[in-house]
Amino acid sequence: MKSNKPRTLQKNIEFFTAALSQCTVTAWQEDPAGVYCEVGRGIVEQISEDSVRIRNDNGTKSHYDRDITMFQTEK
Repeated sequence: MKSNKPRTLQKNIEFFTAALSQCTVTAWQEDPAGVYCEVGRGIVEQISEDSVRIRNDNGTKSHYDRDITMFQTEK
């Protein structure tokens, strides 16, 4: 039985799998009050030890620092 609970990505292999499967990844960052807010959503295009590049639905690309961003998939 599959769950629709969001899955957090942390390891390189998890990002690599998300990139290969072309699934949508959501990027979240904490605001000054400590509440996580969605800052981006799209397909993983590039992975490094420090950052992840995501291509948004409109084609723009954004880089997110892995130290301050939480990444999730819906599957």
